[in-house]
Formats: sequence, C-alpha cells, structure tokens
Amino acid sequence: MTKFEELGIKQSILDGLREIGFDEAFPIQEATIPVLLSGRDVIGQAHTGTGKTAAFGISMLSGVDANKIIQGLVLAPTRELALQITDEIKKFAKHTGIKVVSIYGGQGMGVQLQALRHGVEIVVATPGRLIDHLKQGSIELNDIKYVVLDEADTMLDMGFIDDIRFILEMAPVNKVMSLFSATMPPEILRLADEYLNNPKQFLLSADDLSGEGIDQSFLIIKDREKMDYLLQFIKENKKSQSVVFCSTKNRTRDVARALRQSGYNAVAIEGDMSQHRREISMSQFRRGQADILVATDVAARGIDVPEVALVVNYDVPNQEMVYFHRIGRTARAGAKGRAITLVSYSSVGDFNLIKQQVKAPMTDLNEKMGIVVDIPDPLKRQVGPRRTFGRGGSGGFGRDSRRGFGRSGGFRRDNFGRRDSGRDDRKESGFRGGFGRRDSGRDDRKESGFRGGFGRRDSGRDDRKESGFRGGFGRRDSGRDDRKESGFRGGFGRRDSGRDDRKESGYGRDDRRQSRIEGDVRRGSSKRQSYRRRW
Repeated sequence: MTKFEELGIKQSILDGLREIGFDEAFPIQEATIPVLLSGRDVIGQAHTGTGKTAAFGISMLSGVDANKIIQGLVLAPTRELALQITDEIKKFAKHTGIKVVSIYGGQGMGVQLQALRHGVEIVVATPGRLIDHLKQGSIELNDIKYVVLDEADTMLDMGFIDDIRFILEMAPVNKVMSLFSATMPPEILRLADEYLNNPKQFLLSADDLSGEGIDQSFLIIKDREKMDYLLQFIKENKKSQSVVFCSTKNRTRDVARALRQSGYNAVAIEGDMSQHRREISMSQFRRGQADILVATDVAARGIDVPEVALVVNYDVPNQEMVYFHRIGRTARAGAKGRAITLVSYSSVGDFNLIKQQVKAPMTDLNEKMGIVVDIPDPLKRQVGPRRTFGRGGSGGFGRDSRRGFGRSGGFRRDNFGRRDSGRDDRKESGFRGGFGRRDSGRDDRKESGFRGGFGRRDSGRDDRKESGFRGGFGRRDSGRDDRKESGFRGGFGRRDSGRDDRKESGYGRDDRRQSRIEGDVRRGSSKRQSYRRRW
C-alpha cells in the first residue's frame, strides 16, 4: 500500500495524520488524492467505510489557505454525517490553522452565526440550512475553491436535488469539484455532467460490494422471536459496542426500551428526536458510555465508531445498498466485524434479493444453530370460519353464520327476533319467534284474529274492521268508516271523520265570524272592531 508521504501532501497535514495513526492510504485515497491535487474533478463510487472522507478532506486541506475566508464546501445529506465529516477534517487540520464549522438544521442560528463571525475556511453543511445562510448573507461562496457532494445518492433520495442546483449556481465556475456516491443513478450522472468539468471516474464493480472483513450471517425466525435472539447475540459480543438497525421510528423506540429493561445501556436515534437529544445519544455512544445504539437507516450514514464489532439488522432493509451502508458501520478502516440479519418469515423474499448482491459467503445460522424454518404455505393453510360483522359472513355477527350472533346459528332469529332456518316448519305450525316480528303463521292467525308482537297490526284487521276494534297506540284502526257515521273522535286530539255532520249544525268557524259581524252592525258600529290577538 502507498504511504501518505508519497502522495504529495503538506507536512502539517501529515503530522495530523500521524497522530491519529494514519500511515498508509486506502485504495480510494491512493486513487483520488493525486487527481484532486492536480486540480481535476472526480466522481467516486464508494460505499461506506472505505476512507473517502479522508480522500476529499486531505485534498481540500492541501489547497486551502488559513485566511479566515470560506474556500471549501462539503454538502452532506444528514446532520450526523455533517458532524462526522467535520470531526474527521478537524483531526487532519490540527496543525494547519484551518478552521472547520458544521452548518445544519436543528441547531440555533445564533451558534452558527457566531462561529462564522470568527472566521472559517471550510464549511460542512446540509443543503437546507446552507440556503438559509446564503439568503441572509451570512455565508458567501465567491471565494470557493473546492466543493464536495458526499452521499449524493442519498441527497437525491431525500429530495435535495433542486437545493444542490441552487447552491452550485452560486459557486464560482472555476473550482475543483468531487462527487462521491454509493450508487450512480441516471440523475446523479446528469448532475455530474452538468456541473463537473471532465471528471475522472472511479467506479466500483459488483465484486467490490462484498463487505470485505465482515463476517456476515442471517437467521430466519418469527418476528416475535427476534428480541430473544438479539439479546443472545449481544451477550456473545461481550464488551464491544453494537449497533442495531430498525426500519421504523416506532420499532427503534420499542427495541431500545426492551434493551434497557434487560439491563443494557442502550441509546436510540430516530427522526422524531430533537437535534439536542440526537447529539447527546451519539456523544454517549462515541465516548463508550452506551453499549448499544439503536438507529434508523438515516442515521446509518453518520455513525463512525471504530469500536463497533457487531451490527444487527433487526429488520431487513428495503434496498440492497442500504444493507451495505448498515453493515459498513463495523469493520471500519480495515478492522474486523460481524453483521447479523434477523429475517422474519414475511421478509424472506426481500432478503433473497440482497443475498444475490453479496459476493462474500454468508453463514446460515438456522443450519448452524439447528433452528427449523417452518414457513406456512398460504395455499395449504386451513382457513377457519371468518368472523364478519356484515352480511354474508360465515361467523361472527353476520347473516347465515353457524355461530356468534348471525342468522342460522348461535343467537339466531329464534332467540333475538331474527328468523332461523326452521321457518318453513314453523310456517305450518304458526309458531311466532323473537320479539314482535311477524312469523310465518300469519295466515292461520288471520282467521282467528290473534294479535302478536308489541302493538303491531296482525292479520286479523279485517275482522276488527267490522267490530270497530282500535289497535296499537292511538293509531286509527280499520273501523273508521263506522265511527265516521257516529262522529266518534279517535286517537290523541285529531279530528275524526264526523266533521261533515258538525258543519251542518253551525259549529264551524265561519258561522261564529258571521255572528260577530252582525252584532257590530246592530250596535251601530261604522267600523268593524279588530279581533286580532295581542301577544
């Protein structure tokens, strides 16, 4: 391997590298540093843990002067990654007098403005917060010499492509620009073609995505068994630190809580946490005050702890490149590490796609630990009666069910007023079931005049019509024709059919009004008095 002294780096930078134990350059550093020092743009495809931060950081420090003017800009997708890059460059620049500052959302603007007033040469920023400073004039890009886009594919996935274009339009045309990305989608290549000048490309082959130095294994189990095996693997890791990756924020909180209840000092990083709490969690983990870090995929891009010896994928990632970024948290800078993926039955298909991309051998822990994989066949499974709450269900509270509260079973119509399947037999016997609903024996009761239920008219209305019988609660029965002749008043205060007879007897309102008018005339009143009601 090539030593850093052979790459033409300044002595002040070499002193800083020597203090942190950097002596020999990694392949990505050996390939890109001479090209960047010559002033040519670079496109580098490198997955996490390959040393690309040192590659562009050392090159930038070599061309920046300590004059308190911003000359270098690094764009990162997440706050954690921005802080990590800042810490690394500060180590390299310890003896150079060059100052580096992080600009990211979630931190107060006052803190960042104060750091900028003291004068800095390199800014590491997330796109959104950098645009805020550009619009208010606290950061200017007129003297920029170096621009780096780190994890460009992640910034593309997070929707920062328009922000990146806005920032690059404000930077000078004459600058050295480098773009690093784990994958090279067409959008990234179009962006590079638009803003990079004849770049030198360093692309990875499929064989490079093997996770060299990482002992990779997987275990296929039921989802509810994951926590038990996670505790077992962490216990085997002994005194080294571990990172557990989950796919959702809720899952991250649940796993961290379960680990703390089991006696482990675990911290979590997820999207709903404030920036202050995230920084505290990362600081505790980096200083060794926490044994386990539970994080989501976004945080995977900003974790660089050499002591991490175990990475556990509690959930299978949705993309194969996310898998390589996760396991890249261990075996950093050529060290050794172990990565275990817990695969639930429903995620076997997704994990098989990832296995096709992994060129290194993977250990099957099911075979090693004697755990049988018993995935039920959906075509052969026995489907029990469905408990539906609507119509047509075979159980539950629906109709035509054999149990529950549906028709034809359980508490059926013969119990709570709904018709059961024996209605044909009862139709002949005239049996009435339920609470007040008409049964099938109405034809027989029609002849006997039997009244069933609670106040509802039965089929004997024709017989009561002749007798004038009044049924129900105040509703007119069929004998109204007989009462019409007798002037009978039925119901509750409603006029009966005898109004025609009373009209002839002078009982009507028109007769009363006419009698009042005639009285006024007899008293000699020339003006008709008003009988309007006063309220």
